[in-house]
Amino acid sequence: MRGKRRAKIVATLGPATSSAEAISGLLEAGVDVFRFNFSHGRPEDHARRHRILRELERHAFRPVGIMADMQGPKLRVGTFEGGSVELEPGRPFMLDRSERPGSAARASVPHPEIFSAVGPGDDMLLDDGRLRLKVLSKSAQALETQVVEGGRLSDRKGINLPGVLLPISPLTEKDRTDLRFALGLGVEWIALSFVQRPEDVAEARRLIGQRAHVLVKVEKPAALDCIE
Repeated sequence: MRGKRRAKIVATLGPATSSAEAISGLLEAGVDVFRFNFSHGRPEDHARRHRILRELERHAFRPVGIMADMQGPKLRVGTFEGGSVELEPGRPFMLDRSERPGSAARASVPHPEIFSAVGPGDDMLLDDGRLRLKVLSKSAQALETQVVEGGRLSDRKGINLPGVLLPISPLTEKDRTDLRFALGLGVEWIALSFVQRPEDVAEARRLIGQRAHVLVKVEKPAALDCIE
């Protein structure tokens, strides 16, 4: 019955599910594919889980899939005086390329590609979407924004631009190192994060070849325009 099931169950392995006993229980419960999250964990941790899974696979009498999920590019604000600031809705907030610590009025953004890609009217999400800014105007060195959804913003929180295609590769140097390691283990699947355009997939496929399947994670609404 499991082999005929078209929908597959994917489980992420982490510190709480790294023992042979825990993984065996997940396997018996019906998990088809085990995900290794390369945003966290050391290579030796992933290698140990891989050895456990392959040993269990021999006794389960069915194939077990392993997916290596690449971290992808991480866009972040810089640091703040005191470690964090409170952004109030309706107030102006500037993002600039200065390396100075930020304040309640501004923050540094060490990603020049953002300044070339965004424009007035674009939304910027911070800290996993908890805060939202609206871009009012731009220059080569700064973005003038207004706080739409406020809250506390602390050092090095993430930036997401849901409606903007950025001129960056989905594979960082860390991803390329992790990719070589995962392929060396013999994983069946490689998951790509923050894919924006077909060229991103083609770039990854050139590196992977036919050694693994590719799963594309469409995490930006702008990428839906390129889905075909």
